[in-house]
Amino acid sequence: MTRDEFNTFCQSLKATTHVVQWGNADVWKVGGKVFAICGWNDGKDAFTFKASEIAFEVLQDQPGVRPAPYLASRGLKWLQVYDRPGLSDNTLKEHLVMSYHMAAANLSKKRRTELGLAALQ
Repeated sequence: MTRDEFNTFCQSLKATTHVVQWGNADVWKVGGKVFAICGWNDGKDAFTFKASEIAFEVLQDQPGVRPAPYLASRGLKWLQVYDRPGLSDNTLKEHLVMSYHMAAANLSKKRRTELGLAALQ
């Protein structure tokens, strides 16, 4: 997946916002909660997302995938696809959607309703 493909995919998810921060990283949020980041790999594209506990345990040792720098070191369950083979584009998209859902689930019911995400409860 390229950075442009990553950004296009994240933009396709409902009620997302995009900012560039943290050393030129593309940061995607839903309701102000970060769910995906592209950047943080010595100038090469790397894709970072929030993971379930099971996904974190299973994927962190897969070649091309690692606990996300900065985030995982603080005890958060975030993974980064930083090299090949990593994850296929379809698998990465599935994890981005799960990350999106986890971030949205942390919003208040009122905020989810305001964003048109009430069905994600």
